[in-house]
Amino acid sequence: MKVKKNNATVTAADIQLSYHQSTSDQLFEYLRDEIVNMAIEPGSTMSENKLAAKFGVSRTPVRETIAKLVSLGFLEVRPQRGTFVSKLSIPKIVEARFIREALEVAVVAYCAEHASDTLIADCEALIEQQREAASELNALEFQRLDDDFHQTLADFSQYKRAASLIQYEKAHMDRVRNLSLKEFGGQYDSVLEQHTAIVEALRARDPAAAREAMSSHLHLILQVLHAVKSRHSEFFEESE
Repeated sequence: MKVKKNNATVTAADIQLSYHQSTSDQLFEYLRDEIVNMAIEPGSTMSENKLAAKFGVSRTPVRETIAKLVSLGFLEVRPQRGTFVSKLSIPKIVEARFIREALEVAVVAYCAEHASDTLIADCEALIEQQREAASELNALEFQRLDDDFHQTLADFSQYKRAASLIQYEKAHMDRVRNLSLKEFGGQYDSVLEQHTAIVEALRARDPAAAREAMSSHLHLILQVLHAVKSRHSEFFEESE
């Protein structure tokens, strides 16, 4: 970790800590990205002591980070055994997609009814950034911008609980989406086309078209889910 202090940099691992953001938040963002990007694979152990030593921090922010990752479903605690990166679960992913569709179709319909020029401009800007990430085959950045796109819509609705639930359910799908972007052709183009259709519905102030575009977009995961499992069965729960 690189920590800047009085313009000096102290190297302890491979991330950079800022004093303008809490340590636990920074650790969370780093570990979440490593898990989503599959740099830390499903089934891997996650030791509080080892993480604290690796990053050169106390156990408190590490404990907070682990608790947040557990709450989002990225980690699971097994009594007497330890903490592990959760394996992928087809039932949980399918259920998460179902819940997200119920919430996000309602959110995007609201957005279409009340869309502001600023909302549309913000969404268009995110799509352009996604195009750039896609041109560089940067799956993690593309997916982070996808998060921002959906969060922008959820935040515009001002239903904070809905926005929080969407973020939670999305966590179950993130790793499959990341793998599909990296390994299956056409995924970047499909997402960009679907995001563009959503924005066009917003611009037209057409709730019905917005609902249809969002529903179609959220079905994309089902098209690649079993293909991902076929290629990476070791990442999925054995009971499936």
